Amino acid sequence: MIEFIPLFLFLAVCLVLMCGYPVAFSLAGTSLLFAAVGTMTGTFDTAFLSAVPNRFYGIMINTNLFAVPMFVFMGMMLEKSKIAEALLEGMALLFGKMRGGLGISVIIVGMLMAASTGIVGATVVTMGVISLPTMLRAGYSPSLATGTICATGTLGQIIPPSIALVLLGDVISNAYQQAQIRMGVFSTQNVSVGDLFAGAMIPGLILVVLYIIYMLGMAILKPQTAPPASAEDLKRATGDTHILLTLSKSLLPPLLLIIAVLGSILSGAATPTEAAGVGGLGAILLALANRQLNYAIFKDVAISTAKVSAMVYLILVGAAVFSLVFRGFGGDIIVEEIFTDMPGGVITATITVMLVVFLLGFILDFIEITYMVVPIVGPVLLAMGLDPVWLGVMLAVNLQTSFLTPPFGFSLFYLRGVAPDSIKTTQIYKGVIPFIIIQLAMLGMLTFWPELATWLPGVIKSM
Repeated sequence: MIEFIPLFLFLAVCLVLMCGYPVAFSLAGTSLLFAAVGTMTGTFDTAFLSAVPNRFYGIMINTNLFAVPMFVFMGMMLEKSKIAEALLEGMALLFGKMRGGLGISVIIVGMLMAASTGIVGATVVTMGVISLPTMLRAGYSPSLATGTICATGTLGQIIPPSIALVLLGDVISNAYQQAQIRMGVFSTQNVSVGDLFAGAMIPGLILVVLYIIYMLGMAILKPQTAPPASAEDLKRATGDTHILLTLSKSLLPPLLLIIAVLGSILSGAATPTEAAGVGGLGAILLALANRQLNYAIFKDVAISTAKVSAMVYLILVGAAVFSLVFRGFGGDIIVEEIFTDMPGGVITATITVMLVVFLLGFILDFIEITYMVVPIVGPVLLAMGLDPVWLGVMLAVNLQTSFLTPPFGFSLFYLRGVAPDSIKTTQIYKGVIPFIIIQLAMLGMLTFWPELATWLPGVIKSM
């Protein structure tokens, strides 16, 4: 019975989270309660808790994590200053006259929003408020419109520079070092956040292309579901301004900002943290250039950034306590034994982890899964020979699919909160099914062609 305590701890944390208690306090509080009981019964060594201050200090000085508040600030500034709204209007001018064009515009803008915010909820809510009324007014099928918005919102998991990839990259790097030490490799190699960004680029772009192909297919096979934008909407986007001037003002600046941020990371000219700082400054300059920045907006952005950043760091603190207590009960040894004894070896172990992560995505956010599950299973899987970049990209796409799957997908809940009452929940569920199939196909492609994730990081390293 004692050997199952780590599993009971994991289940207890999940149950507490499902009851709606704050994530950070659930992780730390439940873990400390188990540690207290374990100390009284002689099954837990309190020496593990003595490492808590060092873990906290390590979190606070981790330079990779410094990128989180700055990327959040960049995304919030682009959203609050209505640059994202202008971007959608500009894309509608390019594609709006063709059938399915407005849907393609939403997919591309959703991709850019995902790249700038990296937060699923922020992207889905923003796109739901901005684009859903326009798509419905243009005559789009409610299912197609809502499914497109939900799916593009989850691109924030996989399109760099994503906060999810920043956090996942930090955890994968630590897990890879632990795996190498277990294998007796003491001159350990690092996996950087930039490596994970590079690994996610091709799968992310393939997903966007597949989404666009599906939209074009719907426009051809069922043209009534994806009509062209109305002349009124196109006129509203341009007003009295020439179309080229409107496009240059709405499209070029945010595109250049995202290319500068991502390009500096992939080229090695800047670390993710440095690039995030440039992105934050660039977002401020764009808001000033568009005359959309004042004290009220800046205050709103600053407060929103502080709240999100504080939430992330507090979860990291809670996850650190959980990890230490889990290891104190021998949980890491149990997980290693379970995976090692599985028939089928690394293949079965990987499938099991992916299935567990997919199911946990129904009840936990990506930050919780990243810092609860990956530190436990990551070192074991990587010690079995899996490529760390490939594993990180697979986890990101897996979570992306989980957040989109009815009836518990987070993306569905976010859109339901901002969609009009005329939109039925069943219509949202129906709309996301084709996109779920596309994302499952992407997981299959990554499984059979891991080079989709590993080729670009290898090329960049060899330059």
